[in-house]
Amino acid sequence: MATPPDRVLVGTLLRHVLELLDGDVAKVYLEQGLPDYRPRYSPLVRVLVATGPMSIREIADAVGVTHSAASQTVAQMGRAGLVTLEPGTDARRRIVHLTARCRDLLPVIEAEWAATTAAMDELDRELPVPLADVLIRTAQALRDRPFRERIADAHARACPPTGAEVTVS
Repeated sequence: MATPPDRVLVGTLLRHVLELLDGDVAKVYLEQGLPDYRPRYSPLVRVLVATGPMSIREIADAVGVTHSAASQTVAQMGRAGLVTLEPGTDARRRIVHLTARCRDLLPVIEAEWAATTAAMDELDRELPVPLADVLIRTAQALRDRPFRERIADAHARACPPTGAEVTVS
């Protein structure tokens, strides 16, 4: 039996859980004949299906990621033939459109979304608190008080400023 991960290694544990989830979803896509489709594409595809063509900034805002992350994902999706970029009314804006190939794949993609949602519901029933609830609350707490501030405060408590008088009794 493997040694449980150290609770202090939260970043490592989060990455591992994401790898387990995304890795298996990617395997399902591969088994469904979609070797070019990645789990990270789904939020973007879903928003484009729901709203139609959008700028990368609008997609980033709708999905809740940085502009850089959305841009990188759009570039990967473009290389996979799932989206195209067209100039917007402002030359600096590029509008993302689903390709005919992506629209043709939607029945398979949507079936996988439904199965993934059902599997996540099952996993949540095994957990003391639904995973998404914990992640949403964690993200909000970090927006309210960034981790950098928390680290600085902990450091200040553990390492008082140099030059402080130390008395020995």
